[in-house]
Amino acid sequence: MSKQRSKTGFDQNSYRQIFGLANEYKEGDEAIGVATPDATAREIARKLLSNIRIRELHENVLLEDDLQKLIWDTTNPEQYQKIKDWTVGELKKFLLDSPEDAIKSVMDGLNSDVIAAVVKLMNNPELIAVGSKVFNPLPGSNIGAKGYMGARIQPNSPTDNSDDIIWQVFNGFSFATGDVVIGNNPVDSRVDNVANIEKALKDVVEAFGLQDILPWCALAHIDVQRAVEEIFPGSVAIVFQSLAGTDDANKIFDLTVKKMLGHAKSRTGKYGFYFETGQGSDFTNGAANGMDMVTLESRKYGFARALKHEILKVHPEVNWTLVNDVAGFIGPEVFKSREQLVRCCMEDIVMGKLHGLCIGLDVCSTLHMSVSLDDLDWCMDRIMPANPAYLMALPTKNDPMLSYLTTAFQDHVGIRRKFGYKVNDDMWDFFKRIQIIDADGNFTCHVGDVLWVYYQYCLAKGDKRSRQEIDAEGNQKIREIQARGVPLAMGHGDRVSDLNPKLKKEVEARYADAKICIWSEFTPEFMASIPHAVQVKTLSRDRSDYIAHPVTGEQLNNESIAALETLRDSWGKHIPDVQIVISDGLDANAIMDPGHLMPYLTALHKYLPEAGLVISDKHIVVIHGRVRAGYRIGNILFEKADPNSTKAILHIIGERPGTIHRNYSVYMAAPKARVWTDKKVDHDMARVISGISDTSFAPEKAAEMTATLLKEMIALGK
Repeated sequence: MSKQRSKTGFDQNSYRQIFGLANEYKEGDEAIGVATPDATAREIARKLLSNIRIRELHENVLLEDDLQKLIWDTTNPEQYQKIKDWTVGELKKFLLDSPEDAIKSVMDGLNSDVIAAVVKLMNNPELIAVGSKVFNPLPGSNIGAKGYMGARIQPNSPTDNSDDIIWQVFNGFSFATGDVVIGNNPVDSRVDNVANIEKALKDVVEAFGLQDILPWCALAHIDVQRAVEEIFPGSVAIVFQSLAGTDDANKIFDLTVKKMLGHAKSRTGKYGFYFETGQGSDFTNGAANGMDMVTLESRKYGFARALKHEILKVHPEVNWTLVNDVAGFIGPEVFKSREQLVRCCMEDIVMGKLHGLCIGLDVCSTLHMSVSLDDLDWCMDRIMPANPAYLMALPTKNDPMLSYLTTAFQDHVGIRRKFGYKVNDDMWDFFKRIQIIDADGNFTCHVGDVLWVYYQYCLAKGDKRSRQEIDAEGNQKIREIQARGVPLAMGHGDRVSDLNPKLKKEVEARYADAKICIWSEFTPEFMASIPHAVQVKTLSRDRSDYIAHPVTGEQLNNESIAALETLRDSWGKHIPDVQIVISDGLDANAIMDPGHLMPYLTALHKYLPEAGLVISDKHIVVIHGRVRAGYRIGNILFEKADPNSTKAILHIIGERPGTIHRNYSVYMAAPKARVWTDKKVDHDMARVISGISDTSFAPEKAAEMTATLLKEMIALGK
């Protein structure tokens, strides 16, 4: 389709305001400046929107950038001609009244803004009505088909330990769960580490003979995965990438339309892309460009649809493209209530399906939101009638590395029973083959028996040891895995869908601890223990303001700016290479716990000078600090440095609570001083080391890795 241009006189800001006001209220839209809690104003906006013609929205878009041009170019022109003169209200009626075949005959003619607009006009029952009749199954499978609801096993480890990862896969299989994709989120995204994770997952899949029906991936940046595949051909099955809804937001992810089209053209084999999206990511990165979250999310699906089309155009045999909507992962700045979480999921299911995508959900809550463990079950009961293609799946609701709440393996058992959903037939046959499911489709005595699945794995690899020997080894591995804070759901309660009582208590205890940690603050005693501390504060008035309005934790108050300028001026010409910053983040206890911060600082002051780097003799301590506060500090401190010199900020910050470890992370940025001066440093220039604590990634080892990565960053000279 030829590129369109907005007509002269088109009031883009008014359209953006109407689009935003038409949304169900969410905190994120309020932060963007386009929300209203007023029901009357919302209905007026919806009436205005319903009377706009599709061609007006198609020709006069809310933002014209490279992504929008791609969406235009991949909107089907023949189908567009059929419906261009309909109003959005008429489109809504058509979607509600028409069968699936009729909807599919026009939906590729809808661009992303139009799809966002029609969703805004629907209430939740109407969204369910559309979601439950439009399906885009993956070719040659039942994934995404009507009546099927699968699972992505998410086997995360705080230390990227391969046993932690593969035993969670065994655990999922023990509940006949895990038929869509196995996707690990690596802590360390260096090429060699990502390669090791990919190889571990590949080994499990191939040992069981599942390589043609179950892809795997490590959710590192797409460039890293490309590098892994070049070094170790065949190690990468499906390629992961997060997508944003504007060029500016994608730039923060180090993405462009051109880059992603290049990756699409390079895909071969059966598996294409596994994309992750989610409402709120654009505005939390300061790149919403005045558009509401629903429209931004729809544009991400337009991006995914375009890339899917590009793959099929060049390599028609690459026919698997998956999208996962991670709704609720960011926090209460996006939305706060369980009702808003349900609404978000409903909107995204329908928008994804109308884009022709096989879309699943990560129905989740961060531990600083007000959505509880029980609330997630409440949400599932309301979302599942819309029949998403799949959900996340973990041993418990609590991810041991990412520290957020989502769907447990046994939740899948209950959901399938309650709503009559099935698992992809090929994987169901596999679960029968390893005797988790019997010939009649019922669970056997091996349900929840991770040792049994490990035994089957060993047999599949030709292991000749006795069952007793294999079980002994397996029990030892289980003890080691659990000691690292990674739970395994072994056995069950009164029903297969219930956690065993001991594990249930452990999960509840971690949840309770997280609620304590999220409100923790640096104590005077801790502040006094930090050598040569310079205390600064952000614009957050208090902890509540910091949690509810993250942007306040990214900016420094005037007194702090003055204190940093005084420190900078005291350096004169002797400007250090590295400044250490320490922030409370989302868990001050992660920094204050014994054996956490001081061993890291001590080791850092050893390794960095050995690398020839000069460290500032001051430690800047930020009260109510977010990651971007560290970048602001660098802007001030390195403003007068030699523009061509490399200057680094190492920002130590408490991670989201929810694990037994109380981990912290270190964000590293080391560009030229001119980049600091121009205030261009953001996440796209940073590297991060996560999961640091005395019981996870040892602080001394983390300091050694910090020095290694920092030297690499400086050598690159960015």
